[in-house]
Amino acid sequence: MCGIVGYIGNRDAAPIMIEGLEKLEYRGYDSAGIAVYDGNRLQIRKKKGRLAALEKYLQSDPVSGKTGIGHTRWATHGAPADMNAHPHANAAQTLAVVHNGIIENYVKIKEWLSTRGYSFKSQTDTEVIVQLIDYYYNGNLMDAVGHAVRRLSGSYAFLVISKDNPDEIIAVRKDSPLVIGVGQGENFIASDVPALLKYTRDVFFLEDDEIARITVDGVDIFDAYGMPVDREMFHVDWNVEAAEKAGYPHFMLKEIHEEPKAVKDTIMSRLDEKGRINISDLGMDEDAIKNLKRVIIVACGTAYHAGLVAKYVFEKELGIPVEVDIASEYRYRSPVINEGDLFIAISQSGETADTLAALRLAKKHGAKVLSIVNAVGSTIARESDATMFTMAGPEIAVASTKAYTTQLVSLIMLITEMGRIRGAIDAKKYADTVEELEAMPDTMRIILNNDKKVKTAAHMCSNINDMFYFGRNIDYAVALEGSLKLKEISYIHSEAYAAGELKHGPIALIEKGTLVFVFATQPALYEKTASNIKEVKARGAYVIAVCSRDADLVMDLADDVIKLPLADDILMPMISVIPAQLFAYYCAVERGFDVDKPRNLAKSVTVE
Repeated sequence: MCGIVGYIGNRDAAPIMIEGLEKLEYRGYDSAGIAVYDGNRLQIRKKKGRLAALEKYLQSDPVSGKTGIGHTRWATHGAPADMNAHPHANAAQTLAVVHNGIIENYVKIKEWLSTRGYSFKSQTDTEVIVQLIDYYYNGNLMDAVGHAVRRLSGSYAFLVISKDNPDEIIAVRKDSPLVIGVGQGENFIASDVPALLKYTRDVFFLEDDEIARITVDGVDIFDAYGMPVDREMFHVDWNVEAAEKAGYPHFMLKEIHEEPKAVKDTIMSRLDEKGRINISDLGMDEDAIKNLKRVIIVACGTAYHAGLVAKYVFEKELGIPVEVDIASEYRYRSPVINEGDLFIAISQSGETADTLAALRLAKKHGAKVLSIVNAVGSTIARESDATMFTMAGPEIAVASTKAYTTQLVSLIMLITEMGRIRGAIDAKKYADTVEELEAMPDTMRIILNNDKKVKTAAHMCSNINDMFYFGRNIDYAVALEGSLKLKEISYIHSEAYAAGELKHGPIALIEKGTLVFVFATQPALYEKTASNIKEVKARGAYVIAVCSRDADLVMDLADDVIKLPLADDILMPMISVIPAQLFAYYCAVERGFDVDKPRNLAKSVTVE
């Protein structure tokens, strides 16, 4: 999730692009850069770090011109570094590209181009775009881009400028947003509306698989077949703050609605053309996977809850014993770590101090360390033996949402491929799991598009002071995450329990009107969960059930039901957590709190 901008007109492009990038820095802040045609050649300036580093660089080495493209980066392929910063150029420095998204088949394209004499300077997937366009370029930039796009797989948006075609910018969109701003004698392009609002409120929204040619005089849009598209202009009446949130009232709600795309990007970053999950970069050969005897998972907060889900899945699918620990406790209990253990550290930021300390202890004792993080170049990523990067993009809201679901999908993909290698998952089940994973973004959108029940429940329950969550097995792990979300942003006291533990103490707290949130997505446990609902109902509880649509026993007993689409047991946590996230969000809104910045909390905990 990066931010891209473009300008063509009669003004100096660089200041306009820098202002636009400032409005998009929430989309990425690992590096920034611009490419400007100065009337003679393409001038590229780029720098690792936040946009301020680029601005300082431009003070000492300015660039001027009336056509340009710019970028602020959230690293996915290649660590934050000057060489990996955008724009990327061809060898002759006659073409430049900025890109948001993921090119899934970039390795194959890179290998193919290498056989044709092309060399690469960066570690990014983006560089293959500009080299591929260079390969096809014969004087017609639009034609070259069209040929290149037909070779690309993935989700992306990119802009291209050429020294030899200085009067146009070519823009391409597939699954990543692009907005074209229309001015008088000038036009603009950006990932999001905020970058444009200072200059225009008249925009075109590009749709998937469309290509646009932007000139000083106008905008031409074409579909995937090269046919002209007649697009109605949209007048933006949002203010800047609302535009940064894409019209959503809060970043948290925006990020919940970004979960389908984040999950899709994470899946596609690991899935090859044959439907096989690729973990070859993790440095675990098949013998090591087959002989693996023990897994240790360490994390904090929401990431810890993702680890708990993974424990259930690891043990169910692979039969490997798994320990899950809270990172802040791990070092202080004299843990037993064996050489050859697989140690998995999960962290959204990759800088969580307790998780990092636990990781260093595991390495000291000879464990194989795998991290699952959302930040390329982070300390945990650098110090791990191998890393699975989630493709969630930046989270602005303190309460984590899309980072959690991308951690889950990463873990499930890892387990599924390890299960195939160990012979624990047969070919049919493997193919079925991959198919369901690919369909998961659409399943998640179904829930997001039908959130009225959740909103109504939150409105009714927002004045309560206490609440209980419960579930069994993998649903218990989701209950813990739902309870945490409610506490974090609504300040309602909530507790999560394994449903079978109710009789061992917590049921003493249930009285008339007590609100209980139940998860029931595991068919083998519907009957047991139904019995627990009867127990709390007999003591006057009001029960909201989040359950699969075949859980008739549960639905018949609950006071309110949020039905979920059917999915494999191990995939249900990616679905069932969404109503819990939305419920917490709407409760906090009803109570009038700052959803994105809850009191006393920080996004990344970098001290013990």
